[in-house]
Amino acid sequence: MSGSTKTMGVMTVGALVAVTAYTVALGSNGWLWFGWVVLGLATLGVLATRDT
Repeated sequence: MSGSTKTMGVMTVGALVAVTAYTVALGSNGWLWFGWVVLGLATLGVLATRDT
Protein backbone atom coordinates (compact mmCIF):
# COMPACT_ATOMS: atom_id res chain seq x y z
CA MET A 1 0.00 0.00 0.00
CA SER A 2 1.30 3.43 -0.85
CA GLY A 3 1.35 6.33 1.59
CA SER A 4 -1.69 8.01 0.07
CA THR A 5 -3.72 4.79 0.23
CA LYS A 6 -2.79 4.29 3.88
CA THR A 7 -3.77 7.89 4.61
CA MET A 8 -7.13 7.40 2.94
CA GLY A 9 -7.71 4.22 4.95
CA VAL A 10 -6.81 5.95 8.21
CA MET A 11 -9.14 8.84 7.36
CA THR A 12 -11.96 6.40 6.60
CA VAL A 13 -11.53 4.62 9.94
CA GLY A 14 -11.23 7.98 11.73
CA ALA A 15 -14.42 9.18 10.08
CA LEU A 16 -16.19 5.98 11.20
CA VAL A 17 -15.12 6.62 14.79
CA ALA A 18 -16.24 10.26 14.58
CA VAL A 19 -19.63 9.42 13.06
CA THR A 20 -20.19 6.67 15.63
CA ALA A 21 -19.31 9.03 18.49
CA TYR A 22 -21.65 11.68 17.06
CA THR A 23 -24.44 9.11 16.79
CA VAL A 24 -23.94 7.96 20.39
CA ALA A 25 -23.78 11.52 21.77
CA LEU A 26 -26.38 13.36 19.69
CA GLY A 27 -28.38 10.79 17.78
CA SER A 28 -28.23 9.43 14.28
CA ASN A 29 -27.69 11.67 11.28
CA GLY A 30 -28.34 9.96 7.96
CA TRP A 31 -26.19 12.38 5.97
CA LEU A 32 -23.14 11.62 8.11
CA TRP A 33 -23.58 7.89 7.59
CA PHE A 34 -24.19 8.43 3.87
CA GLY A 35 -20.98 10.46 3.66
CA TRP A 36 -19.05 7.76 5.48
CA VAL A 37 -20.38 5.06 3.15
CA VAL A 38 -19.32 7.14 0.12
CA LEU A 39 -15.85 7.64 1.64
CA GLY A 40 -15.61 3.92 2.40
CA LEU A 41 -16.59 2.97 -1.13
CA ALA A 42 -14.05 5.42 -2.55
CA THR A 43 -11.36 3.89 -0.34
CA LEU A 44 -12.30 0.39 -1.49
CA GLY A 45 -12.20 1.60 -5.09
CA VAL A 46 -8.70 2.99 -4.62
CA LEU A 47 -7.56 -0.26 -2.99
CA ALA A 48 -9.07 -2.33 -5.81
CA THR A 49 -7.41 -0.32 -8.57
CA ARG A 50 -3.92 -0.22 -7.04
CA ASP A 51 -1.28 -2.46 -8.58
CA THR A 52 -0.19 -5.22 -6.24
